[in-house]
Amino acid sequence: MLNFLKQIDTTAQRITEPLIPLLLLFTRLWVAWIFFKSGMVKYNSWDSTLYLFEYEYQVPLLPWQIAAYTGTAAELILPVFLALGLFTRPMALALFVFNIIAVVSYPLLWEKGFFDHQLWGMMMLVNVFWGAGMISIDHLISSKPKQSLLQ
Repeated sequence: MLNFLKQIDTTAQRITEPLIPLLLLFTRLWVAWIFFKSGMVKYNSWDSTLYLFEYEYQVPLLPWQIAAYTGTAAELILPVFLALGLFTRPMALALFVFNIIAVVSYPLLWEKGFFDHQLWGMMMLVNVFWGAGMISIDHLISSKPKQSLLQ
C-alpha cells in the first residue's frame, strides 16, 4: 500500500513539475493586473483619490498626501516589474507589504474584499519564495550563456 501511494505521488509530481513555470507566470500576471488596474483608476480619477486618502483611508505613519502619491506609484510601478519577472522576489515582497497596508488602512475591505486580498497575498508569497520561474527576465539574466564549441 505504501509503495502504491509513493507511486501516485511520483506520477503526480512528474505531471505537475513541467507546469510550475506556468503557475509562477500566472500568479505574477494575475496580481500585476489587479494592482495595475487599481493604480490606473487612482491615476485617472486623481481628485477622488486625494479625497479617499484624506477622508477614508487610514494609512499608518504617513501623511495622506504622501500616502496618495506613493500608493498610486506603487500600484503603477511594482506590477510592471512583477509581470515582466524582473527583480521578482523584492517586487513581490514590496507588493505583499503594500497589500497588507491597504487592508489595514481601509477597514471596509474587511467585509467585502478581504478574501481577495488574502488570495493576492498568497499569490505574491508564491513568487517571493519560488521566484519568477523560467518564463521571466530574471531567468534570462541569471542563466549562464552556453559555452561555444570553439572554446
